[in-house]
Amino acid sequence: MPVSDAITDSITQVNTKVLGDVPAMAQGNLLTATSQALSNAAHNMTNTVQQNQMVASATTVQGVNALFSKGAAIVARTSDEILTKG
Repeated sequence: MPVSDAITDSITQVNTKVLGDVPAMAQGNLLTATSQALSNAAHNMTNTVQQNQMVASATTVQGVNALFSKGAAIVARTSDEILTKG
């Protein structure tokens, strides 16, 4: 049974369009995946900075508490050692 030329042309045009859309779709998928990865990296970095700031604050508080819990002579000697090492 012969097929109409109009049907053949229509199918050919649809196939050509699908093949033409593939590179754009692939590029879109790549950009989406890349942007999601960069967003996750930025979020992780923000979280890391926050954690580091909390550790630094806790360390500072512990250091100050250690200095205040010692006698005056020990504080003076420790401070002098710290200043003379620099």
